[in-house]
Amino acid sequence: MFTGIVRERGRVADVQGDGTARHLRIEAPGTTSRLAVGDSVSVDGCCLTATEVAEGHFAVTAVPETISRTTLGALAPGREVNLETATRAGEPLGGHFVQGHVDGVGRVESVVPEEEGARIRVSAPAELLRYCVEKGSIAVGGVSLTIAALDDGAFEVALIPHTLDQTTLGRAQPGDAFNIEVDILAKYVEKLVHPGTISGA
Repeated sequence: MFTGIVRERGRVADVQGDGTARHLRIEAPGTTSRLAVGDSVSVDGCCLTATEVAEGHFAVTAVPETISRTTLGALAPGREVNLETATRAGEPLGGHFVQGHVDGVGRVESVVPEEEGARIRVSAPAELLRYCVEKGSIAVGGVSLTIAALDDGAFEVALIPHTLDQTTLGRAQPGDAFNIEVDILAKYVEKLVHPGTISGA
């Protein structure tokens, strides 16, 4: 379980794979200091398992299921990624409950500066938008955000300067793809109200 509070921007150092799976080595001194082999780590919002931990870097494997549902298949050496280690008992829940189970991919439509921050509009599939509500929570690239506006094709989030500085959202451009995880509470409510519904993308 994560909170969507990014602790570090890591850098992809190496990518190996045969087209169906990806073995990633990520440089991230801060994250590595809190990580052990077998621990869960959120990489751009995807919950992965650390398979190797060494000084200054760690390794993870993204299997075909993950590649098919996320942006991880497009990662290349040099790319920055948002990182968060799993929340430990007793730690503050600063964002919202984030599982690291990506529901789908959204694409940036526009980035509009707002005073010191920015407002980003993200298009998303209808099957994800049905779980979104104005002022509700959503994770974009592993970042816990609040939905500022919503319509039939997209949602908008307002980013403060800290988020722009500490996460990859600060470099977002129209056309960029980000992993999306909707609020888990919305999916459980739907399941309880409509037991025959299979939630998720």
